[in-house]
Amino acid sequence: LLKRNGVDYAVILAELSPITTGTVTNERVSEFCKGRKELIPFANLNPYLSARLDEELERCVQDLGMKGVKLYPSYQQFSPNDRILYPLYAKAQELKIPVMAHTGSSLFRGSRLKYGDPVLLDDVAVDFPELTLIQVHSGRGFWYSSAFFLAQLHPHVYMEIAGLPPQNLLKYFPELEKNADKILFGSDWPGVPGIGKNIQAIRALPIREETKRKILGDNAAKILGIS
Repeated sequence: LLKRNGVDYAVILAELSPITTGTVTNERVSEFCKGRKELIPFANLNPYLSARLDEELERCVQDLGMKGVKLYPSYQQFSPNDRILYPLYAKAQELKIPVMAHTGSSLFRGSRLKYGDPVLLDDVAVDFPELTLIQVHSGRGFWYSSAFFLAQLHPHVYMEIAGLPPQNLLKYFPELEKNADKILFGSDWPGVPGIGKNIQAIRALPIREETKRKILGDNAAKILGIS
């Protein structure tokens, strides 16, 4: 599937959201990606399911080979700036791994949109200035301007555009090229089919070729340490 769509590397996400979307364990994702250098496993930690988030994250990285972590605040119903998560952020900063956090809207029953406000990540960026933070969906629907501004404001805060129709990116972000170094392509597959079609839509945008290269791979490769 990836090769057919012109994709060299893909991040595979675990998810522990029993009250909304379901469960795919860290162990399952680790096993699925094992031996496949083009598949990059990311853990999920749910603050309601783990008592010691820092220790669990370290286990996921050291024992399961996870290269990052994704948080689902609106699916798991917590605020990303809740101090209960600070041991996780501290450990991720220490391990030099990126933290993705869902921002913006969600259609899944049981989600609570108030936890998807990107501004909640400002506290995290201030308190953990060396931590790489990725705003998944870039505040989709409600908070595009907030996500864009945070990525401009903080050196290690990025925007990820999964689930956004690529042909509308300049409508959502009129000054998109000002954040050329901070924008990451994401497929949102399998929820959003047509990975290759969306890649081509980005290539068709009236922006610099260098910006397209950064969005479609260079920025992510830098974060993930891919040469």
